[in-house]
Amino acid sequence: MELSYQAIARMIDHSLLQPYLTDRELEEGCGLAARYEVASVCIKPYFVQRAAQLLQGTSVAVGTTVGFPHGGHATETKVHEAEQAIREGATELDMVINIGKALSEDWSYVARDVEAVLRVARSGGAILKVIFENAYLDDRHKIELCRICSELGVDFVKTSTGYAPSGATLDDVRLMRQHCAPEVLVKAAGGVRDLDTLLQMREAGAARIGASRTAAILDELRRRLTTTASEGDRAG
Repeated sequence: MELSYQAIARMIDHSLLQPYLTDRELEEGCGLAARYEVASVCIKPYFVQRAAQLLQGTSVAVGTTVGFPHGGHATETKVHEAEQAIREGATELDMVINIGKALSEDWSYVARDVEAVLRVARSGGAILKVIFENAYLDDRHKIELCRICSELGVDFVKTSTGYAPSGATLDDVRLMRQHCAPEVLVKAAGGVRDLDTLLQMREAGAARIGASRTAAILDELRRRLTTTASEGDRAG
């Protein structure tokens, strides 16, 4: 796989969801995302409009959450959240499934819930990422969710919110990649704090990474690329 700055930076959704982040810190986070030229910010819903203003003219997309972090919102509430987010400038939506319904194996409810938000995303030209929250699920639940999301044609399936007891694992990324249709991409989130972990997730099949330690990850990448180039020059 290509190891270039652009290839890795464009995998990262810079996460700005921590409950304690102030308006100033959210603005600074948008600035960081623009400087590092990542794929997107994933920002608190109330800040979408401001983020869209700050990132206008950059290559960084504005993303936000729907039904976050526990997924227990009524479907109508999720639909309203999605509509408002798109209206205010979001082009990527990270939606949490109804976890309790998945554990109850009420798959028709889960599918309707996802489909309702997907319709909003499609009508607004937005990308939909569906968060499973794998920490609470058995493999059979994850596999069925992959089947549902593949049939519906969502853009991404995502491992975690980052607010459960555990986040992304290599086994989960491999499982999701194996059981999703080829056109449904996998996003790993929760616990990806360094470059080596990101590269392992990419090798396992992740196309996007949710990260809050974006600067540290990409600074390390730049150091490695510089070292490799210097070694190549000496060898030549």
